[in-house]
Amino acid sequence: MRVVITGGGTGGHLKVADALIEEYSRRGIKPIFIGSENGQDKEWFENDKRLKKAYFLETRGVVNKKGFGKITSLFNIFKAMNQCFDIFDKYEVKTVISVGGFSAAPATFASILSWGCKLYIHEQNSVMGRLNQLTSKFATRVFSSFDDNSSIKDYPVSDEFFDNARIRDGLKTIAFFGGSQGAHAINNFALEVAPKLKELGLTIIHQTGKSDFKRVESEYKKMGIEADVFAFTRELAVKMGEADFAVSRSGASTLWELCANSLPTLFIPYPYAAKDHQYTNAKFLEEKGLCYICREKDLTKEYLIEVLKKDNFQISKKLVDSIQCDAVESIVTLISDESKK
Repeated sequence: MRVVITGGGTGGHLKVADALIEEYSRRGIKPIFIGSENGQDKEWFENDKRLKKAYFLETRGVVNKKGFGKITSLFNIFKAMNQCFDIFDKYEVKTVISVGGFSAAPATFASILSWGCKLYIHEQNSVMGRLNQLTSKFATRVFSSFDDNSSIKDYPVSDEFFDNARIRDGLKTIAFFGGSQGAHAINNFALEVAPKLKELGLTIIHQTGKSDFKRVESEYKKMGIEADVFAFTRELAVKMGEADFAVSRSGASTLWELCANSLPTLFIPYPYAAKDHQYTNAKFLEEKGLCYICREKDLTKEYLIEVLKKDNFQISKKLVDSIQCDAVESIVTLISDESKK
């Protein structure tokens, strides 16, 4: 009997899937991953030896599509759902864990329609996604880091972010994180403030995203600024550990990784995120005095300098207790215990 982990499309969903796969692997269990041919799923898990098998189905998102595009997407989900039934039968799947995203739709719907199969959902954001809204009523449990009613409230962050954590009692290095795909606005802002940061004696770490890497790297060189610039890295926890302050988007995975690392952060929510969930993600922390938020349209060099002068040592100390390190272990243990009933 196998466990299926499904979902993805973007790094936020895939990081949770990765944490779950790692915990099952640690226990000597090889789960099955079901994702999509589209998005980042194959890049993450195509040749992952921790998995019994990885399936990538032909699916695309339905939200924001109209007319024939929506019909085509729905047809592909229905077709992929039938493929999931075959996978479930072949491996006697009785447990499906959805981490959300359009990639999760076929296996999630298949689990609901399969007799004796339990569905578990992890909702990463403060505002529930459309798929999870539709399917959560059929789930055995829904885990959420932003819901006080969730049985396990902490986000499943990889141990490496805790391992590289430290209390920041000084300011030498500032990091800019735009998420797995980068953020053009944050890249431009970093280049704008870079001369001032150099003047203050600060070094820069900058995750640009693949599409903007060459431009940003070139601009730093033109300014004569030696910055640690990279498009994407699997060593993000190490990069965070080197920084004393961060400017970042507030997708759930990055947000909780920064908390786990005890890194004081100014969050710049992506203004076009569905239901403005990046803003509400960061607001959840700001109300506890654990971060700063600034709308992209209001971001200025002066505001960043002002924030850097604040008591970020106290924020770093408080972040230590903002998230526990055993969330993924607790989730897998609970699911494993319930599967035996």
